[in-house]
Amino acid sequence: MHSRDFDELADVASSVPGWLTRDQARVLYDEAAAVPAGGCVVEIGSHHGRSTVVLAAAVAPTARVVAVDPFLEGWRYGGPDTEQALRATLERAGVTDLVDVRVATSAEVLAQWDARVDLVYVDGKHDVRSVCHDLRWARFVPTGSHVLVHDAFSSVGVTLGLLWTLLVGRSLVYLDRTGSLARLRVGRPDPRDRLRPLGQLPWWVRNLAVKALLRLRLRRVARWWGHTDDADPY
Repeated sequence: MHSRDFDELADVASSVPGWLTRDQARVLYDEAAAVPAGGCVVEIGSHHGRSTVVLAAAVAPTARVVAVDPFLEGWRYGGPDTEQALRATLERAGVTDLVDVRVATSAEVLAQWDARVDLVYVDGKHDVRSVCHDLRWARFVPTGSHVLVHDAFSSVGVTLGLLWTLLVGRSLVYLDRTGSLARLRVGRPDPRDRLRPLGQLPWWVRNLAVKALLRLRLRRVARWWGHTDDADPY
């Protein structure tokens, strides 16, 4: 049984800097709550911990969340200050004991990993190569269980890496998305499964257009596309 009411948890998560909508948090919460007692969730990319606290508060008390983030230097990643912010977030949310923070890259942790994983959440580097590599974590996930990918069909690198894996790979099936949060099922895809994510390409093109309009400070035009936020679509 999960240990925290979702509405209470969503209020805590919303106070943490990051890019995760309430509806997406609900998906993470429900998926993590379905992880069996003693199970394991792997999160690739934690930043300040907005998604981490959702996953950790939803799992059973005997489960664990492995939060993988190298906290590289630079404005995009934050370095040691961001690691400290993550640990402070976990402490504030009361989930420190449920989270194993690994200050390393996804590739470094994956190279040493040899245990079952019940749920993977990917929100790491957004280039094609990194996304394809992060999705290799699926080999430790049982058939029928899920892999979640944030910024799907809203980022060029994430989308291309995801499409490549789904079109040519043999172990992941696209199910659906909540905004830019895609749900994948571990299993062998059939031809229709491979074609299904291509139906999201018009939404992807729309999101790229919105991003360009926001960069040009044409927010009013972006609203014509149905985008009412000042942040990028996610």
